[in-house]
Amino acid sequence: MRKIVHVDMDAFYASVEQRDDPGLRGRPVVVAWKGQRSVVCAASYEARRFGVRSAMPAITAERLCPRAIFVPPDFPRYQAASRHVRSILLRHTDLVEPLSLDEAYLDVTENRTGLPTATAVAKAVRAAIREELNLTASAGVAPNKFLAKIASDWRKPDGLFVIQPGDIEAFLPPLPVGRLPGVGKVTEARLRAMGIGSVGELRSRGRDALEASFGKCGARFCELSCGIDASPVVPNRPTKSISAETTIESDVPLDHTAELIAKLAERVWTASRKDAREARTIVLKLKTSEFAILTRSQTLTRPIESALELAAVAQALRTRVARLPTERYRLVGVGLSHFH
Repeated sequence: MRKIVHVDMDAFYASVEQRDDPGLRGRPVVVAWKGQRSVVCAASYEARRFGVRSAMPAITAERLCPRAIFVPPDFPRYQAASRHVRSILLRHTDLVEPLSLDEAYLDVTENRTGLPTATAVAKAVRAAIREELNLTASAGVAPNKFLAKIASDWRKPDGLFVIQPGDIEAFLPPLPVGRLPGVGKVTEARLRAMGIGSVGELRSRGRDALEASFGKCGARFCELSCGIDASPVVPNRPTKSISAETTIESDVPLDHTAELIAKLAERVWTASRKDAREARTIVLKLKTSEFAILTRSQTLTRPIESALELAAVAQALRTRVARLPTERYRLVGVGLSHFH
């Protein structure tokens, strides 16, 4: 039986802004550039009360919360705070798996601080984050990663929730089926059409029926519905891809994206030099003015050797986009994957 803690910083980017500027405290803060093409990076809990959420268009956030204070993102500052949080987590265990700048899993089945329970570790982590960074974090404690992540969201913000092994049978079945990892909006709608709205109803269908409808995912759904998740906490998970993209202020024809592709290739190449491995696959991503996403990729027999070569391949991929001359594009991205 493992002891897993999931730590999730509360409204992380917005909380850092409110911490560093007392004038923002208690006010609806939206971390985003203002503009027609910008999206929300984070929203304070004061802004969330108006329905503002991350990833929504900034113009929508402005409409929902006219008094919102828009703050441009400062990622170096957020990264510095994230590194400090990581150092706190590593005091308790080497088994720390970051998911993003603001959340991570810890396996504290054995912890180096000698605390008697995983709950005690979670309390110590949250207290240190509050004392050293003047920020708050929510935490979930459970026998596996899946349940720990659900638990960390249970009493947000600034909360702690524990799911003991003996609690699983009472806790899990009433939950909406959409709380299961891998059940997105499309799959949830499909399950509801089958008369499955809760985790308990999903479990009652049995493994064979779920596999028949959803293949390997069905088997995974069956395990999760029973509270089973054998996935380990994996520290220092290798990067699968590196990419950079940007939204263009005004839609442009395809042949006007060359300069932007070159700049993105330079950014991606610089980022990839921090990894000792070498990439073989180059990806070009485009989003049309109608929000259709197009990708083109090429895998080479040898690693990319320079930013110029990366840009050249990405530009060549652009010629493989067969679209109407009147088509316009709002986003361009360049990426590297298949690292060796």
